[in-house]
Amino acid sequence: MIAWNSLKAALYTVLFCTLLFNSYRVHAEVLDKIVAVVEDDVILEKELDREVSAIAQRIQASRTQMPPESVLRKQVLEKMIIDMLQRQLAAKAGITVTEEMLNSSAADIAQRNNMTLEQFRAELERQGMSYKSFLDNMRNEIIINQLRSREIGGRIKVTDREVEHYMETQEKIGEEAVQYHLGHILIAVKEAASATEIQKARSKADELVKKLRSGQDFTQIAMSDSDDDNALKGGDLGWRKPSDVPTLFADRVGAMSPGEVADPIRSPSGFHIIKMLEVKGLDNHIITNTNVRHILIKTNELINDEEAQKRLLALKARIADGDDFEDLARAHSDDKGSALKGGSLGWVGPGDLVKPFEEAMGKLNINEISEPVQTQFGWHLIQVLDRKNKDNSEEQKKNLVRDAIRKRKIEEETELWMRRLRDEAYVEIHL
Repeated sequence: MIAWNSLKAALYTVLFCTLLFNSYRVHAEVLDKIVAVVEDDVILEKELDREVSAIAQRIQASRTQMPPESVLRKQVLEKMIIDMLQRQLAAKAGITVTEEMLNSSAADIAQRNNMTLEQFRAELERQGMSYKSFLDNMRNEIIINQLRSREIGGRIKVTDREVEHYMETQEKIGEEAVQYHLGHILIAVKEAASATEIQKARSKADELVKKLRSGQDFTQIAMSDSDDDNALKGGDLGWRKPSDVPTLFADRVGAMSPGEVADPIRSPSGFHIIKMLEVKGLDNHIITNTNVRHILIKTNELINDEEAQKRLLALKARIADGDDFEDLARAHSDDKGSALKGGSLGWVGPGDLVKPFEEAMGKLNINEISEPVQTQFGWHLIQVLDRKNKDNSEEQKKNLVRDAIRKRKIEEETELWMRRLRDEAYVEIHL
């Protein structure tokens, strides 16, 4: 009897533990429900909830009306799918981010916000975001940027003729002093879409344009209906110079007024809806050029930093006593190129010289001679001979146009590349 009672007690214990384990397993499955299968990985419901909560907080902080929860979850999940596909591709390509890179980037962000790293961490915690989550997000962003640079950036070229063509066009239409604040909605179409699917997308785009022209909120419609990567930002493309505007609708934008919504524009990605939010002008770009000369003493096995400074101070004293700077530069400067010209570097502009030299030069009055200044080349005695301001707008414009054309090409290619990546991937959604 004692043995039978012991056996029954053991059986009850096993049964209780089994029921408890099954209950825990069911509960765990509920907590870890899969909302999407992305290639060989999954997105869990708790991950989606966490991302939706974070984005909802940002939307509330911007005082923008929140879209319906179902719409927000759909948009956030789509963004997570695209991000996961890019991370998977980056992993296959061997793209990684070291802890040193991550910590350095975090320190740079803190510095740009005029904070120490500890202060920055405390501010993140105050806003409800853990430092670990911040680093994880930053790691993913760096990886994705490196992937896009590798997959797309290397293929993008900007020719001198493209820059010249834009400059000629810009002068003709008088847009050189203009910036546009644009809103953008994309109704995506797959590369292999049928005629029916294309017509369905076109009809949706036409209907959205009608709604927008009737006064409905652009931000809300972008959040709810746009397939673009900026959907969760309300479709805001920010301020763009004419050269920054995607080629597809550059001509259309130039003729639009603030508040105007353009007709849908077809591209391989789908149908684009553009709204002109604001327009403003640009100021001229004035730079200061400096006529400067120097004497350089390089350090080596025989001349250390102390000896180099000592020699320059002796030369400075001789100049103060009446010796000619040019003669001393020819006789003593280790910069043989400028020594032949009496130490002259000629007229230089911002960024032409190394930073320590430029900073010291900027503090000198006309004809003043500096104390010894150290750069990676050695020790310098610097004298400013003259300064003049120059309207560098034309050169600046060319550089900006070149950069903007490249950026525009990258944006257009990235849009196609991401759409292709999404269309060709195996994705199951279980919302």
